[in-house]
Amino acid sequence: MTSSKFAAAFGLLLCTGLALAQNLVVKGKTVHTMAGGAITDGVVIIKDGKIAAVGKASDIKLPDGVKVIEAAVVTPGLVDARGTVGVSGLYNTKHDSDQLERSAAIQPEMRAIDAYNPMDKLVEWVRGFGITTVNTGNAPGALVSGQTIVVKTTGNTVDEAVILSPAMVTATIGPGSLESGGKAPGTRGKQVAMLREELIKAKEYAEKRKAAEAKKKAGVEKKEDTKDESKEEGKGGGGDSRNLRLEMLSDVLDGKVPLTITVNRAQDIESALRLQKEFGFKLILDMAAESYLVADQLKAASIPVILHPTMYRAVGEAENLSFETAAKLKKAGVLFAIQSGYEGYVPKTRVVLFEAALAAANGLKFDDALASITINAAKILGLEARIGSLEVGKDADLALYDNDPLEYTSHCVGTVIDGKVVSEGKR
Repeated sequence: MTSSKFAAAFGLLLCTGLALAQNLVVKGKTVHTMAGGAITDGVVIIKDGKIAAVGKASDIKLPDGVKVIEAAVVTPGLVDARGTVGVSGLYNTKHDSDQLERSAAIQPEMRAIDAYNPMDKLVEWVRGFGITTVNTGNAPGALVSGQTIVVKTTGNTVDEAVILSPAMVTATIGPGSLESGGKAPGTRGKQVAMLREELIKAKEYAEKRKAAEAKKKAGVEKKEDTKDESKEEGKGGGGDSRNLRLEMLSDVLDGKVPLTITVNRAQDIESALRLQKEFGFKLILDMAAESYLVADQLKAASIPVILHPTMYRAVGEAENLSFETAAKLKKAGVLFAIQSGYEGYVPKTRVVLFEAALAAANGLKFDDALASITINAAKILGLEARIGSLEVGKDADLALYDNDPLEYTSHCVGTVIDGKVVSEGKR
């Protein structure tokens, strides 16, 4: 094979995320581990897709015969805590716009894993900026729009990409999910009433299913199995019948899956807090433009925030957003991450690297801005044991830059996922 043919073949492997597993040495003039201070003249040793060692190059014996990659700055692979990449695609056409189903107000049974396309060019595009993990799925716009999944930005199939499914169930309180023409929900009060009603049904459904399972385990035969009862169970009565909607909400109530509620106005944030207090589920706030007004309440309730993109449009219910919200949440002690969100037009996503950079220009310290798209995002997703920092035993996901990654004129020059070089060259 000629060198030009080999280069073309290797380039194809990088584009499709099929680069062969590698043992690597990654050197950086500065290595931000996000597990401690930055390391000058640092090195990361990668073996079998995991991080085997991290430290100063002078303190670590490098393995022989292993490929060495060098960059000015090395960070953990970036984590986008909320977006729709791969569910909404690059071209803004009907065939690649699966981010929102509008036929029903409440549909927690909608699985993102059934809509995600790992081969969409938008996945490759964000990967080129050092983004290695995305929490993607159904967009805001329905009262309960469905589920999200967490994926690595590589692989040819969903099974190769996904690392957590379902990751969240997503809901919206506020103008984003209001209906018109006499359809429900038409007001904020109706939104919350519908959510409460569905959560109560889910609780009753779970209790009846548990009771039915206990009877079955004890060998007690069910004496009545009428047609009417069967119909009632299919609506959420429990027993042997399954109801995918209530089943998913039961998992929310059991704490297996968090409920992420998209809210912007302070009054809607407070409604979300009341729901959480009543039902005790794991709550994550999404967007939260006016979260700085209730930051003390969020801190007291230990509610994390997946904050709107810093450069999001200050219109409508988000008219009071601030470039300084990230800095204010940090000062208040609220755990937050910065997201890419959902864009209705091409390229259908923002880039969290740029959103964090602008937050850093508006009161957020460099380390905190980088944390908002690495380790803090991983913590909110419940995946900090695998991703978000450069530590021994974690997934070997790295982003390489030719200068300060939060500086607009810098470039991502390489991306590594699970020890595989999946992107090279300036982006």
